[in-house]
Amino acid sequence: MLTLSLKPLTPFAAEVHDLDLRTPLGPDGRAAIEAAMDEHAVLVFRGQQLDQDQQIAFARALGPLDLGLRRVRMVQTRAHRFRHEELADISNVTAEGEVAPRDHAKIVSNLANQLWHSDSSFQKPRAKYSMLYSVVTPETGGDTEFADLRMAWEALPDWRKRQVEPLAAVHYALHSRFMLGDTHYTPEQRDAIKPAVWPLVQTDPRSGRKILFVGIHACEIPGMPLPEARLLLLDLLEHATQREFIYRHQWQVGDLVMWDNTATLHRGRHFDVSQRRELRRATTEEVGLSPEAESLAARGADQITHYRYQTA
Repeated sequence: MLTLSLKPLTPFAAEVHDLDLRTPLGPDGRAAIEAAMDEHAVLVFRGQQLDQDQQIAFARALGPLDLGLRRVRMVQTRAHRFRHEELADISNVTAEGEVAPRDHAKIVSNLANQLWHSDSSFQKPRAKYSMLYSVVTPETGGDTEFADLRMAWEALPDWRKRQVEPLAAVHYALHSRFMLGDTHYTPEQRDAIKPAVWPLVQTDPRSGRKILFVGIHACEIPGMPLPEARLLLLDLLEHATQREFIYRHQWQVGDLVMWDNTATLHRGRHFDVSQRRELRRATTEEVGLSPEAESLAARGADQITHYRYQTA
């Protein structure tokens, strides 16, 4: 089996040395990366030179690919800059290749990326691995932060663990946009991705570690009054994103950062939107569920019959 050369950056993030991601990833390579992700949840690959096809090939070797919010944007018929629909355009650049003005719909929508979230937690199957590749960096700012949800669970006091372990949360794709006042979506766009319900506490089937699965897409808790549920979700999110649980990545051109969406949260940081910032993201879908999610599905408790768009 391939052995990766790893340099720990934090207790849950590591830099991978001497691996050219343009080289096709065979079974040994996939197994090595998955094992490293089980331990670290965030891997950094510096100095890569990937075109779109090579990035997609690397991602496909790790699992089926996810479209995520592209399904909402496809309803908008917004032009896509990339050859592959599965590549997400994480940039402030228009389809014509120009830096978008501050009031452009893309800029407004992307502001929600600065809130703590897990990619595609609002759908089933949700995202597993995201692979974000840096093409152009601004002069300052634009870092990305990651928070370890396994460490967050382990640091919860026992009384809080007992409170949240039986609970689930509804995750909705546009909840974070609505929170910021970005509400200009048609009924078709609002319904393009139905909400998903996930247990608040899950066990990683590979590592066996428990995870506090929160994030800004979580908007309500079934069976709990909405104000109480949202306050609890915000309290848990505040706990999960304490400084000791965070790795902050300062981008260089050619960086590829890979993370496990089922075990981490992430958010982009502020930058001057008049400066060009371009990243491409490929994301795999989760295959298989945690025991808690399997139990939820078996009981039919993950089926939403009603959900609310209100965010106030």
